Amino acid sequence: MQALRLLQQAGFSVLARNFRCRMGELDIIARRAQLLLIVEVRLRSRHEYGGPAASITAAKRARIVRATRYLLRRRPALAALTLRFDALVLSAPGGAIEWIEGAFEAR
Repeated sequence: MQALRLLQQAGFSVLARNFRCRMGELDIIARRAQLLLIVEVRLRSRHEYGGPAASITAAKRARIVRATRYLLRRRPALAALTLRFDALVLSAPGGAIEWIEGAFEAR
């Protein structure tokens, strides 16, 4: 997967992919030093509705935050790390990837 390779090239270790719990799903959980990265991966081949980044709605962000809180309760060692929510958006399979650092924040 392109997204995984990009993260690994940037020095991140991938801790989990497609982490699922009753609160939602986290596409990629990665770590580099003291930074814990929660990554939402989006793909859209059509841009009529604002492209892939626009598909990360408020409801989707809320599910990601709830799932992250669940993860941090289950793995307290991760809670000590700095948390950041990023998005990797692809316009087409095999196409260019846009990495949006700090795509949103937990509220």
